[in-house]
Amino acid sequence: MSAESAEGKLLSYSPGSPTVLRILLGTQLRRLRTVKGISREDAGYSIRASHAKISRLELGQVSFKQRDVADLLTLYGVTDPAERQPLLDLAQQANAPGWWHKYTDVLPSWFEVYIGLEGAASSIRTYENQFVPGLLQTPDYARAVIELAHEKATREEMDRRVALRTTRQERLESGLTLWAVIDEAVVRRRLGGPDTMREQIAHLLEVTASRNITVQIMPFDRGGHAAAGGPFSILRFPERELPDVVYMEQLTSALYLDKPADSDHYMEVMDRLSIQAETPNETRRFLERLLSD
Repeated sequence: MSAESAEGKLLSYSPGSPTVLRILLGTQLRRLRTVKGISREDAGYSIRASHAKISRLELGQVSFKQRDVADLLTLYGVTDPAERQPLLDLAQQANAPGWWHKYTDVLPSWFEVYIGLEGAASSIRTYENQFVPGLLQTPDYARAVIELAHEKATREEMDRRVALRTTRQERLESGLTLWAVIDEAVVRRRLGGPDTMREQIAHLLEVTASRNITVQIMPFDRGGHAAAGGPFSILRFPERELPDVVYMEQLTSALYLDKPADSDHYMEVMDRLSIQAETPNETRRFLERLLSD
């Protein structure tokens, strides 16, 4: 497939998501580089950058400079203006700010990538053993979670951080499918006090009635289980060119995996977790008992 024909398909996808546009452009640049047998080091040298920057560009984790894209296309042998221009146009579109741009003062750059991916995903499967997933948190519970890492934040900053989290939840009203496996410790751990937890558990019960949301509790009596390594999420996109992305959050950074070998392994783990956990109906009964207690 030529760059022109491939890009004709790419330009038809997700016009409102700069993160996805960056990933699509990065994927196309990676394909062009590998077809030519050019190393990341040599590609980086051509744009006066490191191989690490080429890796970030190809993963869509950073913005593109028009000059860099033009130089890479020349290096990769894409010299026909009819093939170059769609890719250069895509680079310009990919640099447009997302809705979350107004929250950059409280948004770390490594998490900005995730929000863009979340906004473009068609489905997310997640396992959590510390907190209720952010997309399912009530405002008071979210505030209690955020305070753990930002105890010195001003009231205004806290309000903005909570607003960012609740705004993300609008994706659940526009087609996103969420399937969450939550460790029992999450709903047993009292964050924000009894009233906050009662409201949060009631909210979990309420959202399980939604057709696009599935919640399963992993009870203590299951003992050890497949996700011994900790929480993670798998994001899947409607664009077939986009690979599944595994996301694992750390204290001050995050890990993104998009190689099929990695995502397939994590999907197998997620499938085992879903089998080991309480069924959705059993989870509802579990939450009802917990709420009554």
